[in-house]
Formats: sequence, structure tokens, C-alpha cells
Amino acid sequence: MKEEIISELNNLSPGASREVLSFIRFLKHTRQKAAPDTALASEPVLRKDWLLPEEEEAWSDL
Repeated sequence: MKEEIISELNNLSPGASREVLSFIRFLKHTRQKAAPDTALASEPVLRKDWLLPEEEEAWSDL
């Protein structure tokens, strides 16, 4: 996949290359922003397992 993308990039005009770079940066930014939101959304579901006495015992030596 990366090789195909690089091959396509090599055939782009400088203006189109700038657009692609801008889009890549946009994707990175939106993915980084979404990661904390996903973690926060999953916390209530995971909390029930985190608070079990068995979990406390398993992680007590760390």
C-alpha cells in the first residue's frame, strides 16, 4: 500500500502534493483528537472490571 501511495505521489504536481500533505496532517490531527474521546467513553464500561478485588490484588505489586 505504501509503495502504491509513493508511486502516485511521485506523479503529482507540486500543488497537488501540498494538498495531499495537508490532508495527511488533517487525518493525523483528527485521529489524535479522537483517541482521548474514545478512552473517556470506554472508562465507565471498563471501570467495573478495574474496581474488582481480584484486579487490585493482581496489580498490587506494581
